[in-house]
Amino acid sequence: MSTQPVRVLYIDDDPGLGRLVQKALVRRGYEVEHVTDAETGLARVAEGGIDVIGLDHYLPTGTGMDVLAALSGQAGAPPVVYVTGSAETAVAVDALKAGAVDYVTKTVGADFLELLGSAIDQAMTSARLTREKLKAEREMREARERAEMLLGEVNHRVANSLALVAALVRMQANAVTEPAARDALNETQARISAIAGVHRRLYTSEDVRFVDLRDYLQSLVDELAISINLAENTTVSLDVEPVKVPTDKAVSLGVIVTELVTNAFKYAYPDGQAGEIRVRFSTEGEAGRLSVEDDGIGWSGAGEVKGTGLGSRIVRAMAGNLASQVAYDAGGTGTRVRIDFAL
Repeated sequence: MSTQPVRVLYIDDDPGLGRLVQKALVRRGYEVEHVTDAETGLARVAEGGIDVIGLDHYLPTGTGMDVLAALSGQAGAPPVVYVTGSAETAVAVDALKAGAVDYVTKTVGADFLELLGSAIDQAMTSARLTREKLKAEREMREARERAEMLLGEVNHRVANSLALVAALVRMQANAVTEPAARDALNETQARISAIAGVHRRLYTSEDVRFVDLRDYLQSLVDELAISINLAENTTVSLDVEPVKVPTDKAVSLGVIVTELVTNAFKYAYPDGQAGEIRVRFSTEGEAGRLSVEDDGIGWSGAGEVKGTGLGSRIVRAMAGNLASQVAYDAGGTGTRVRIDFAL
């Protein structure tokens, strides 16, 4: 804590009153300088080292309001206690509006000196609290910026690490000759890429709590088309409303879309048939609806699953993370999987 005494500048054209103010404030522990005109006072403030100003209204040239106007444009200007005559309440109000922190009515006798000393005490306390508040806000802002920077770096590193893992899995898949093992590795690589995509979004996002779902799913679908070697006669279309969803929900949605699109590609259109896989997301109020559909051979969600059934178990697990369930819409051709959840 600083041990420097508080320095008061008292601006008043009355030398006698100035000396009385000096003596009274020195007894309160202040160091006091007295000047008799606005120009000298402003020059002294510009030199620095003044903590608080006592300012009389009437000065040899102009008034204390001119001093307040000059101080208003200075960053870190000392607080001002304004001194007015007993019949000048309107002047005091104007001074407060112009930036003075308090005012004292000038009277004959010790009361004025006591009131001025108390007003200066309060002005210093108020200035100290304001400085502490600004310091705390600055420290909080800097801490938040550091945390966001570190979090962005973490997401960057996680995304790069996951991308490396996905690349290693892809290399392993290319080295495997057994079709089932190769397909399993390709699906694993797609799942890893789905999660890595979220982290790529996060380290470039202004708010790491949310992910732009449309951009994320678009890049995810594009990567899926490459990773699963999408046939030329099979297309994936995307119809997603522009909405930001919480990060953890984006991860679950990305994994669900990865599994459902992969399953549709593998089973909906056998023997190289042409077809379309549609990914849709819409909102209604505070609810979101994700659907993945095709026009293929169709499956209602009941009966024996094709393949290992791992994809279906993963979809159900991710839907559980969303506090939802997997629903299969009946009727029509093909398969339509729907998941409704709270945003």
